[in-house]
Amino acid sequence: MELQRCEEQGLQERKGQKRKLEEEIQEDRDATPLPTGDARRALLAEVTAQVKVLDSAFSWHESDRAAAKRATHVLAELAKNEEVVNVIVEGGAIPALVKHLQAPLSDEGDLSLKPFEHEVEKGSAFALGLLAVKPEHQQLIVDSGALSHLVNLLRRYKDSSTSRAVISVIRRAADAITNLAHENSSIKTRVRMEGGIPPLVELLEFTDTKVQRAAAGALRTLAFKNDENKNQIVECNALPTLISMLRSDDAAIHYEAVGVIGNLVHSSPNIKKEVLAAGALQPVIGLLTSCCSESQREAALLLGQFAATDSDCKVHIVQRGAVRPLIEMLHSPDIQLKEMSAFALGRLAQDTHNQAGIAHMGGLVPLLKLLDSKNGSLQHNAAFALYGLADNEDNVSDFIRVGGVQRLQDGEFIVQATKDCVAKTLKRLEEKIHGRVLNHLLYLMRVAEKPVQRPVAFALAHLCSPDDQRTIFIDNNGLELLLGLLGSTNPKQQLDGAVALYKLANKAMTLSPMDAAPPSPTPQVYLGEQYVNNATLSDVTFLVEGRRFYAHRICLLASSDAFRAMFDGGYREKDARDIEIPNIRWEVFELMMRFIYTGSVDVSLDIAQDLLGAADQYLLEGLKRLCEYTIAQDVTLDNVSSMYELSEAFHAISLRHTCILFILEHFSQLSDRPGRSSTIS
Repeated sequence: MELQRCEEQGLQERKGQKRKLEEEIQEDRDATPLPTGDARRALLAEVTAQVKVLDSAFSWHESDRAAAKRATHVLAELAKNEEVVNVIVEGGAIPALVKHLQAPLSDEGDLSLKPFEHEVEKGSAFALGLLAVKPEHQQLIVDSGALSHLVNLLRRYKDSSTSRAVISVIRRAADAITNLAHENSSIKTRVRMEGGIPPLVELLEFTDTKVQRAAAGALRTLAFKNDENKNQIVECNALPTLISMLRSDDAAIHYEAVGVIGNLVHSSPNIKKEVLAAGALQPVIGLLTSCCSESQREAALLLGQFAATDSDCKVHIVQRGAVRPLIEMLHSPDIQLKEMSAFALGRLAQDTHNQAGIAHMGGLVPLLKLLDSKNGSLQHNAAFALYGLADNEDNVSDFIRVGGVQRLQDGEFIVQATKDCVAKTLKRLEEKIHGRVLNHLLYLMRVAEKPVQRPVAFALAHLCSPDDQRTIFIDNNGLELLLGLLGSTNPKQQLDGAVALYKLANKAMTLSPMDAAPPSPTPQVYLGEQYVNNATLSDVTFLVEGRRFYAHRICLLASSDAFRAMFDGGYREKDARDIEIPNIRWEVFELMMRFIYTGSVDVSLDIAQDLLGAADQYLLEGLKRLCEYTIAQDVTLDNVSSMYELSEAFHAISLRHTCILFILEHFSQLSDRPGRSSTIS
């Protein structure tokens, strides 16, 4: 599909989330400085002491269990500060904590109440989860044998009553697995091989909502970019429960559930079909109006993934009411929320049945405003959505009426993919400026208010076909509207008018060496280079700066109306042998005569203005155009006013056009210069 690479530019990856464990971790822990010197030695001594306790207290004796519980608690409290995690690991905490993820052996048939049952394991899982926040420790924890113990902890609900202690240990085990597998593909695979996925799926239906969240968070991480894990999660029949969780009143529940489904669907077309077949579409659309912005964002991203390739799904998403809340999300102060809603709308807008509906519901203006964003992904997603909307003829007039063309042309786009997308959007609009679209735009130019007429005229100057220019700008007053912009007190409108007039004029006329060449004279009047200032057969002599210049009447008569009038009319030069030329320098006159005798000359900049005056005096239009072309190459901000005056003095139409184009192209710079040129006004 066209622009497929651009389309993927703004897709935010839905990675697994590290468990923040907000209940236990204080917000100010990040402010704790990294320990050095004595403080570090003291910390290391404390860690070593707790490790010794754990190594020596692995039994069901109540004193050992109490000591082990205190040690895991101390290590977990220390690990809440990420700055000291390395010291904890250095002190040997990982093997000791892994050891206590399992309960000590008890005598066969011993059914007595165990002291601190599940508590030590919970503390160990919690501490290891905190240590795993740093990626460099993940593999060390796994290599110490933690995964099999953590998976066994997930299954404790089968063997015990659902006491508070059981709930806590299960939740801590799921959180630890989440952090261990975060952005670590090999550990994700190890979790599956250790049998961790089936109990996590079963825990989605656990009675405690915190356990549900923790299990979903782990599955979300395990599903990210791991196809085997995705397939096993689906095979374990997780989809019905996850879809039910989407309808939960608990924002934390539906946020984790939509995250899991999003990671399952990502780059997995077959799973996407299964998810849709299981009834996920409507509850996901329902999350667009959730009070939880994270769930809204995930739902918008998921809808964009649903709509990626399936045209029918695009239509169904719109039919089920997704467009209006997605458009409302474009107005959110949350950057990521706007980014994902623009992403979803961009995917939906690649279907012809949806394009007019998105624009009709008010999506056009907020998408155009997002082009001003300084966020590259947000900007690109908006540009891609607009590219889709521009494909529908019914949207073109609205696109232009609200100033969309100016925004596309004036935007400062951050990445090349966005620039390419905008260029393709302008091309799409240009291709549609004909037939009923053009007729409607002309209607707006005739009857609408000035704030509508002007952007229409501006857009047409940039996008219309040269064949339609007369109809638009002469017959329908488009030129008057653009000139009116030049007279505005608003500098931006002045600049827009100048740019539009420059574009319009540039389409109509461009001065080039080919255009500047004189028309081919009839062959017989060329006497050739050898007769320039040659007395042979000369029948007239010019006196220039006291020097004689030999010429031939027949060549002069054929060259211009001025010489024809001189020799055939009632002027005194008619019968004179010597004719004085009082106001032209010898070098200028000689070059003019060389043109007459040969039909071409090289005009240098230092002589071009004087030669232009001579060519105008003797009505040598071809020579005038050559002079104008040479002079036009030297037009600058400093001399454009004098060049324009020169063109007026000698009726140099091509030079005058060049000056006008230059003034329009550099309107803003000229307007800011001291002593603003009257030519601009």
